[in-house]
Amino acid sequence: QVQLVESGGGLVQAGGSLRLSCAASVRTGTIYRMGWFRQAPGTEREFVAAIRWNGGSTNYADSVQGRFTISRDNAKNTLYLQMNSLKPEDTAVYYCALQRGLGTPYSVWGQGTQVTVSS
Repeated sequence: QVQLVESGGGLVQAGGSLRLSCAASVRTGTIYRMGWFRQAPGTEREFVAAIRWNGGSTNYADSVQGRFTISRDNAKNTLYLQMNSLKPEDTAVYYCALQRGLGTPYSVWGQGTQVTVSS
């Protein structure tokens, strides 16, 4: 059974940092790319960052570029999102997801973890 489990969310003051983790119980040979998405109340889910599982190339939303860093530990089958200089507008439920191949949709999603940034 394919499963993604996020952890590391919480409450932090503006300017602070958090690190999210996403543990993947899936054969990593079947992962093309993994990403982080977020959804604030009353808004659409939006892309945050993504990383190629092999090779490690990354891309970021403009709103988090320079503040967030996505990484992965292939040995632990774990995805990370280091979030620095957090802003109140970063408040959202954060989801990790995986993409099995180039051009395919993100087909497996975690349950989400809440990040709240107070001003």
